[in-house]
Amino acid sequence: MSNEAESTTKHESEMTRNDEMPNSLRGKRCLFPQISVLAMAICLSAAPGTSAGQMDSTPQQVFDSMRGSFQPAKAKGVHARYQWELSGPQGGQWWIDVNDGTYKMGKGKIPNPSVTFVATDKDWVAVSNHQLGGTWAYLSGRLKIRGDQGVARKLGEIFP
Repeated sequence: MSNEAESTTKHESEMTRNDEMPNSLRGKRCLFPQISVLAMAICLSAAPGTSAGQMDSTPQQVFDSMRGSFQPAKAKGVHARYQWELSGPQGGQWWIDVNDGTYKMGKGKIPNPSVTFVATDKDWVAVSNHQLGGTWAYLSGRLKIRGDQGVARKLGEIFP
C-alpha cells in the first residue's frame, strides 16, 4: 500500500473509531469537513440581486435604509433596545429603541441595551446586505452578540 493510501486509511479510521463516538454515530463516516466547506461557501456567497452599491454602502446608509423597512405589526408588544458598536474607519455607535410598534433610532449610546452587536463596519454592512450570513458571522466570531439572543433574532423580523 502506498504512503498516500496508508495516510488516507489511517485518517478515515481515526474519524470512525467506535470507542470514541456516541452510539448513534458508531460505524458511520464523518462528513463534517465536506459539510462545513459547503456551508461556508453558501454563507459567504453574495445574495442574488446584491448590487455593487450595496457592497460599498456604509453603516450609516444601512441604518438609514432600515427606516424604510420597519414593520410596526411585527414590533407590536416588543420592548427592546438595540446597540451597535462597530469598529473600522466608518464605524461608530448606533442604537434603535423599539417600543410597542414604534421605534426611535440614533447615533451614539443608549442606556441599558437589551442587545449589543459588536462587529467591524464592513462585516455589519455585509450581514445587513445578505452578503455574509448572520449565523455564520456569529459562529465565526465576526459578529458578537451580547444580551438576549431572542431579542437579537427579533430584529430581522422588525427590520427585514
